[in-house]
Amino acid sequence: MLDISTQKVAQVILMARELDRAEGELRAFIDALAEEEAVSLVALMWIGRGTFEAEELEEALRTAREEADHPAADYLLGSPHLSDHLENGLDVLGLSAQDDEDDLIRGG
Repeated sequence: MLDISTQKVAQVILMARELDRAEGELRAFIDALAEEEAVSLVALMWIGRGTFEAEELEEALRTAREEADHPAADYLLGSPHLSDHLENGLDVLGLSAQDDEDDLIRGG
């Protein structure tokens, strides 16, 4: 089970799509996450890019926790296609942030 809400993932996805103008805001947002939320975000990205399968979520979480030797924001922002990987990860896990994304875009 992920320890981050789909609303927070949606915020990361939207900011990652606008990285040229939102990098500072995205970095601050990720830095402000609780440790388990950041671990979940990294594991979700790994699942979305195919490093782990959906059935390996617990292993991905454990690996993200064990390998967290530098700030999650540095690691995640260094990953090409971050927003795509996060969306794919949610999809593979049977989750969606689309409604949350739509609410954020509308300002709700």
